[in-house]
Amino acid sequence: MKTKILFVSLLATSLASPLFAQDVKEFLGRWDMTVTPATGKPYPQWIELTEDGGKIEGRVQPRGGAWHPITDAHIASGKLVVVVGDAGAGSALTWELTSPSAGKLAGVEKKGDVDGPMLAGVKAPLIDRPVPKEWTKPRALFDGKDLKGWEPIGNVENNKWVARDGELVNDNPEVPGQRGHGAANIMTTEKFQDFKLHIEVNCPEGGNSGIYLRGRYELQVGTEGGKLPSHEMGAIYSYFPPPEGAQNGLGKWTTFDVTLVGRHVTVLRDGKMYHDNVEIPGPTGGALDSNEAEPGPFYLQGDHHGVIQYRNITISVPKK
Repeated sequence: MKTKILFVSLLATSLASPLFAQDVKEFLGRWDMTVTPATGKPYPQWIELTEDGGKIEGRVQPRGGAWHPITDAHIASGKLVVVVGDAGAGSALTWELTSPSAGKLAGVEKKGDVDGPMLAGVKAPLIDRPVPKEWTKPRALFDGKDLKGWEPIGNVENNKWVARDGELVNDNPEVPGQRGHGAANIMTTEKFQDFKLHIEVNCPEGGNSGIYLRGRYELQVGTEGGKLPSHEMGAIYSYFPPPEGAQNGLGKWTTFDVTLVGRHVTVLRDGKMYHDNVEIPGPTGGALDSNEAEPGPFYLQGDHHGVIQYRNITISVPKK
């Protein structure tokens, strides 16, 4: 009798394993997600799912902040259930996902048992292109005189961006004892695909800003307190820290030269290599959208306090 039970158990396991593998395979990889709440505008997120020895693992990029590992993922009733965070009061924030067709995800975000925003995902594109042989002559994105070619985004009612003395300035000083609403960010009205960017910035001590490439990938400007290198000056936010021993060097002018081709980025700071053709896995927190294959604008983060100054912003694009 025991032998029969053992045989049935082993048979069930042998049947379940291929079924699990077949079910989970369609969910693996990197996904550009769009989250659509019942009210308000849709916003981007990103998730990467892998499988190791029958266990689903991965990481998720929320709307803001850094990516974090998923804490659990499993197949239930034909759906992939992913725990993406803590909803509070002892309940989890989960995504329930199906794959209606190849390269697509659909589902719902739930807080405990309560349905929330709708989810839609597409397989993240490879966007793996060779480095162009020739680039155009650099041209200015900011003329130093006015905000032509730029527009505030986010909290536009509290826009602090001004053109002053040849600089693009987020004139939003921190006032001790006061906490106002976040100020606006600012972006170019023009969109770009592959490019070489030159930009100079002076970020005060304690300041926090960011340079968003295609509006999706943040090159960190300033500091988040020094506890995590991947959140400090010159990092590709939360993915790649600056070189070991690099100093923030706040309160003085510094130069970034950035080349982005596909999803590979090279960053030099004051002529020193910070990131050498590294592959950015996906959008960072604060991305404008998750449409990674499409051109996008530059945007500069202004929703933190600090008088952040930018100047000499130029761009080159591949020669046709």
